[in-house]
Amino acid sequence: MTVSMLQQAPQEETITIRDLTLDPYPIYQRLRREAPVVRVKSLGRTMLTRAEDTKYVKDNPGIFSSNDPKTPMQRAFRAHTLMRKDGAEHAREREAMAPTFTGRNIKGCWEGIYSKIAEDFVAGLPRGETVDLFPALAGPFAARCLKHLLGIPEASDDDMQRWSQILIDGAGNFGFTDELFAQCDAANDEMDALFRAAIPRHKADPNPSALSVMVNAEDPIPESQIFSNIKIAIGGGINEPRDALLTILYGLFTNPEQLAEAKDKALWGQAFEEGVRWVAPIQASSRLVLEDTEIRGHLIPKGDTVMTIQASACRDEEVFEDGESFNIFRERKPHQAFGNGPHFCQGTHIARRMLANIMLPMLFDRFPNMTLSDSEPVNFYGFGFRGPRNLPVTLN
Repeated sequence: MTVSMLQQAPQEETITIRDLTLDPYPIYQRLRREAPVVRVKSLGRTMLTRAEDTKYVKDNPGIFSSNDPKTPMQRAFRAHTLMRKDGAEHAREREAMAPTFTGRNIKGCWEGIYSKIAEDFVAGLPRGETVDLFPALAGPFAARCLKHLLGIPEASDDDMQRWSQILIDGAGNFGFTDELFAQCDAANDEMDALFRAAIPRHKADPNPSALSVMVNAEDPIPESQIFSNIKIAIGGGINEPRDALLTILYGLFTNPEQLAEAKDKALWGQAFEEGVRWVAPIQASSRLVLEDTEIRGHLIPKGDTVMTIQASACRDEEVFEDGESFNIFRERKPHQAFGNGPHFCQGTHIARRMLANIMLPMLFDRFPNMTLSDSEPVNFYGFGFRGPRNLPVTLN
């Protein structure tokens, strides 16, 4: 049977974006079992929930292009970003920032800066009190580390977090709501002005930060793309370590025997990998189909948009036994929390160092008996990006 003779995937008309934002995992579990390839009406996309299929799509950009014109990202960022580019064009913009993320710079520059930032935040936490670690630690810690990495220390922690959330909301504005795009426009104006003001300083005193590396390159990419690269990093570089930290802590607090072992044997690397697998900070991605193709016996027609659900792939029963549970002792297997293929997250190693090497051991060294408070329930939220929106803990 030729591809053109195949039938398209079944259509699902009951799943809403709100459902996926509030509690997606039961939906993904059902779809993996009943309809791993399905057209979701509310999204206007063909959703893929099995790890084998999401990896196949990401590994084959010649068939599944990142340049999906139906996503709201270009409108939100006011630029055609590297996230929506393929091949040499994508590689050139990605490589423009690559020197910032080398192992040499991570170890020789960023680890020292991040350790000092972590020390300042952890020392400022009030021993014996109950605090919400989202606003008190996870959000501002991620923001402050990121602004140094990007070369914009002039930005406030609050502005970095606000810009990040606005960009995330705009990139996920699949309903194309005018109000959200108006917020994006205002934030873009603020960021552009700050970047332009910082450039003379970086030209006068080059350093390993992303903005400095890009503006001082022998053959720099256009300013519009330099700015869009920085904005992409703001959009993802705060929420990923922030949400991962809170998820890891929640997973440990709700599994006391795992927490005890992690503290006793310094299993922070295992805790990091399990946390991002369990609740992937980047839950979903879109790809434009460039030619008629087939997935699991279904026609995926040219011009369709597939949505790879990394969140579901990371819990796929074909890969992970009891994937719905948090378990730092599980057999180590590759997950897709940071994507795969050409668009594999550039900040993965930075996030791992920030949390597993610096923040988690430092936090439990200062507060070895820290516990999750029952003062309010922990609320996980988000479809494209997901994590806890609060984490009340008692600092002992």
